[in-house]
Amino acid sequence: MNTRKLPNMVCATLLGAVSAVALQAQAADDNSAPTLIDALQNGKAGVTLRYRLENVDQDNLDEDANASTLKSRLSWDSGTYRGFSAGIEMDNVTAIGDDDYNSTVNGNAAYPVVADPVGTEVNQAYLKYSAGDYTATAGRQRINLGDQRFVGGVGWRQNEQTYDGYRFQYGGAESLRLDYSYVYNVNRIFGEDSDKGDLEGDIQLFNASYPVAKGHEVALFLLDLDLVKAVNTSSRTLGVAYTGDFGPVKARLSYAQQGESGDSTLNYSAPYYLAEVSGALGPVNTKLGYEVLGSDNGVGFATPLATLHKFQGFADQFLATPADGVEDAYVGASTKVLGGNLGVTYHKFAAAEGSANWGDEWDLSYGRPITENLSALVKYAAYSADEHGVDTDKVWLQLTAKF
Repeated sequence: MNTRKLPNMVCATLLGAVSAVALQAQAADDNSAPTLIDALQNGKAGVTLRYRLENVDQDNLDEDANASTLKSRLSWDSGTYRGFSAGIEMDNVTAIGDDDYNSTVNGNAAYPVVADPVGTEVNQAYLKYSAGDYTATAGRQRINLGDQRFVGGVGWRQNEQTYDGYRFQYGGAESLRLDYSYVYNVNRIFGEDSDKGDLEGDIQLFNASYPVAKGHEVALFLLDLDLVKAVNTSSRTLGVAYTGDFGPVKARLSYAQQGESGDSTLNYSAPYYLAEVSGALGPVNTKLGYEVLGSDNGVGFATPLATLHKFQGFADQFLATPADGVEDAYVGASTKVLGGNLGVTYHKFAAAEGSANWGDEWDLSYGRPITENLSALVKYAAYSADEHGVDTDKVWLQLTAKF
């Protein structure tokens, strides 16, 4: 028997058992449709259009990238019938004008990478059952855990990262929350035409959080990635995170330890640390943080399922952790300007092991709503390389319409 299929079979059996119990339950639900047909007729459709122009000026390439792309998303969510609901979402990414950028699959290697390949995909297709504090979801779905530092959807890229598998959640906002997912394939941002488009394996994601006091929460997480391809990316991560509200000041602390898993040939035990404080100084929101992705035996702490663009700078210079790890000391501020939000952040990067200085980066952003359905965003990143990467400037102009 193929042991890789066992967790898949177990999850399917559990979901089937839940379904059987649900079909026998006759409890009234004010939000439930009286019939299955009513649930389908009460479904809601949505359309999202996101146009983006991304320019990349990278020191080691003569050509600048100019990626003009449009993401069109059609989504539909059914009503609820006896606790059951369903959803489907289709995404299309189209290049507007010349594709003067390296999408990772279009062969334009003379240009810097902008990982927004064109194509059409099923982004989500799932069946969900909810009863009280319990939710079970089967199929292709979005999974964002916490701040997405370890598991997320990479929603910044035009082709979102989603997960094929089963997810079981229990608990409410003011109580113990349990979240377990078994994932057998990750649909990555590179698309179906790329060899890197799928990340198959036995992937188990567990998160438990508890509000120890008002405004204070502790979470424990265990992430086990046993991958079929890129086996040396297989890893097991065990960690704890804390968020606290001290009136005008908020704090975030996190620690994790990562080692090899599955068929990996590596042998390492690398740490992760985060300490961040934030608060308001009049009309300005400020933050100060220090994040370390450590290293052991020449292997850096890796977060292959993370929404990486949210961390270590907009310029995306550390999508893969260097062998000596990364220290990121950062300070940021944001404030309201002309009905929008203006933000600036400075990062100083260094190796976690040894004395290398990787470089530093300035990030600027301004976003604001234009109408009820339309919003605009401008971003700029300037990375100055020292001993990692090359000098890189990036500019984004974006319009998003939701209906």
